[in-house]
Amino acid sequence: MDKLGDYATYISVFEAGSFSVAARRLNVGQPAVSKAIVRLEQQLNTRLLLRSTHGLRPTEAGQQLYLRAKHILNEVAETESAVSGVAEALTGRLRVASSAVFSRMIELPDLTRFLHDNPELAMDLLLDEGELGLIAEGIDIALRIGDLADSGFTARKLGSATQRVVGAPSYFARAGMPQMPRELLQHDMVIHHRAGGAEEWLFTHEQQQQQVRLQGRVRVSATECLREMVVASFGATVACEGLFRSELREGKVVAVLPQWQLPPLALWAVFPSGHFISAKARAFADFIQQLLQRE
Repeated sequence: MDKLGDYATYISVFEAGSFSVAARRLNVGQPAVSKAIVRLEQQLNTRLLLRSTHGLRPTEAGQQLYLRAKHILNEVAETESAVSGVAEALTGRLRVASSAVFSRMIELPDLTRFLHDNPELAMDLLLDEGELGLIAEGIDIALRIGDLADSGFTARKLGSATQRVVGAPSYFARAGMPQMPRELLQHDMVIHHRAGGAEEWLFTHEQQQQQVRLQGRVRVSATECLREMVVASFGATVACEGLFRSELREGKVVAVLPQWQLPPLALWAVFPSGHFISAKARAFADFIQQLLQRE
């Protein structure tokens, strides 16, 4: 009896929400899929899936089995990979989802170097703000910044990013250079409104702290819009330093309040939990982590 095979079948049914769709994905007949689920329910002496005219709905036990079975299969796959294929070349197509902020922190020559070093590897890079479904879109690895929403995904911290108050020199020439964080309340602020973000910031300088809630004259969800408005001298913003890497280097924007520190933002690699974390996804996470440590 192949219990691991039954677990894999159950995971496919759970994610597909259908016996027939799971059977097509597994390239087996639907009766074989049904028998595997029945075997599991009999062995565990509990109902895993509720069948109705609206499809399948997992029970509480079914939800628990899904999360645990995915973890088990992932551990088995990683063990086999470590034992048998450490030195194998990376091949196939790697699907990467990245927030726009994270993508601007990685220099394009560095990204192309990863592909040059792995000539048999292809890559799909999808820029998003966290809306993509990792499983539905077949994402191997997602690069995220800030607090992560509670989920069943597997996350690995890659590093952290510095936050700064930045604005165009012409804006500060017009509005004045803030000397204290609370003075930002008198400024035109552009707020990046995003999941895992904040509109209230804690500034620290030695033993002093100032907590400032910035309402913002404009709030945007798209980082490119935020960047363009700041560069165009509309106002200042609190943002990840990496978002304005080239503009800071070229003097198009400047960082103010340098003596005041903001909490760093965590940088994450997120994997579809329980799915086999491929060698190419792990290698890409290692590569990005090395780049961040170099900064």
